[in-house]
Amino acid sequence: MRTTTSITVALAAAVGLSISAVAQTEPSLEETRADIEVRMAAAKARTKAGDEMVNAYFFMEDEPVYPAPGDSPDRGEGPYSRLVIRGVYYVAGTGAPARGPVDIVVEGDRIAAISGTNLVEAARPASGDREIDATGMYVLPGFINSHSHTGPYQVVDFSMDYVYKLWLAHGLTTVRAVGSHRGGLTWTVEQSRRLEAGEIDGPDLHAYAFFAPELPTSSLRTAEDARRWVRAVAEAGARGVKFHHGSPTLLEAAMGEARTLDIRTTMHHAQIASPRANVLDTSGWGLESMEHWWYGLPEALFENQRIQHYPTYHNYENEEHRFQGAARILSQAAPPGSDRWNEVMDTLVERDFTISPTFAVKEATRDVMAAARREWHDTYTMPWQWKFYTISRKSHGSFFFDWTSEDEAAGAEDYRLGMAFVNAFKNRGGRVTAGSDAGYVWCLYGFCYVRELELLQEAGFNALEVLRAATLHGAEALGIDGETGSIELGKKADLVIVGENPLDNFKVLYGTGALRLDENDRLQRVGGVEYTIKDGIVYNAKELLGDVREMVAKDKAERGIPEGALPLEGL
Repeated sequence: MRTTTSITVALAAAVGLSISAVAQTEPSLEETRADIEVRMAAAKARTKAGDEMVNAYFFMEDEPVYPAPGDSPDRGEGPYSRLVIRGVYYVAGTGAPARGPVDIVVEGDRIAAISGTNLVEAARPASGDREIDATGMYVLPGFINSHSHTGPYQVVDFSMDYVYKLWLAHGLTTVRAVGSHRGGLTWTVEQSRRLEAGEIDGPDLHAYAFFAPELPTSSLRTAEDARRWVRAVAEAGARGVKFHHGSPTLLEAAMGEARTLDIRTTMHHAQIASPRANVLDTSGWGLESMEHWWYGLPEALFENQRIQHYPTYHNYENEEHRFQGAARILSQAAPPGSDRWNEVMDTLVERDFTISPTFAVKEATRDVMAAARREWHDTYTMPWQWKFYTISRKSHGSFFFDWTSEDEAAGAEDYRLGMAFVNAFKNRGGRVTAGSDAGYVWCLYGFCYVRELELLQEAGFNALEVLRAATLHGAEALGIDGETGSIELGKKADLVIVGENPLDNFKVLYGTGALRLDENDRLQRVGGVEYTIKDGIVYNAKELLGDVREMVAKDKAERGIPEGALPLEGL
């Protein structure tokens, strides 16, 4: 493999990619241009539909650099011909309150029986190959992450084993890889196959292709190109498409083709596209869901303008400008309760639309220090991940170049308005899911998903509504609610067992648990997931977290980094 040279920096300026440079000798400008053209042409020629981004990032290499694929299945036990979970309270995920205690019988990968424990002992389910004494514990449907990525762009050291273990340790049994950025669609579909086959440990992975015509490796130019591309990614194994930008002609053609092929669709309405394609437009073309409440929705709510009012110096390619604008857009839109606000909301509800708000990933915009100093970073954040988080113009989501108190105040107001819309949308029957978008902005895998649940509650969801967003509504959005998303007879045994009642405090789902002062004035850590069961396979969440702690400690030791807090200034 050819070592990346300083030519990469020249392309970074040209197409907005951030790839580190290792210069041996400085070529002439003409040589640089010629080499870039040759290598970009080669990258474009080898690019399959859905692999445009990974080939654009690694165009200077002879082939893309893929993350480590995951570990062999050494932690999961089962599936069993008969697994019995004894004495547990269960929350079905449908909105129904907790019930129990019950015994739950799992046969293979399916829920076979749910029986009350008030029966005479002889009438309770017989023992099986394995029993879990869950007396006094709570079982929930496996969590569904509607917004995830298989890795943050150009981090060469990235490890999926690390990510999969953090996901499983926090109860995630299904994740939607929106865009399949890091490895491209080809690699992500193969990951999905290996996970489903049990060759590696991790949640079920739904690979979505990334639609972005402006990428230099893209060949999307006409409506027929767009339709052909959708057919190609569907044939390659994509479960859906995540749209990012494109002309109305391209977007409408691609969304129509996806609907014809019955594959799912969602969109990050990038601000380079949203003036011509807001959520009212795209949902009318057949789009099923949207990512990030601050993109595409505010533009549909404008009353006194059609385009966001930006400062004259605003540059979309400057990420601080981009997120400063995103923190101020809803303040320019129709206020809560207004005619326009109600019209947009009612239209989306009528279209059976889904919102994946991703509250957690942008939370740093309202309090940078709180996000950067979450307690789990000290023990569970890999140094290479921390380096990616570090404030920099080279890493996506590390945009706090000079983030001020005024910016945080604007961010807080943005959250107030966004949460008001999402909560009211839910109240009118709209579908809301839980998605973390971890890997960016100090949002760590697994932990950030639990934070998303807390923020849904802050938005106004009650605990059962939060849980439904994280389970059944997520399954509906992915089109798998006939198989998973709730605890019902015949459905897959995708389950989360917790020692504490998460409806009382979602913090008990964190791998670090929750703090509680006992009656003797002693501070204790309580909670954490006990077991995650995926397809009937039992994972001990505490053991998975132990594996992650060892990974982090080993990586720190190899890099000569002391234990404890990682420096905000970077490594």
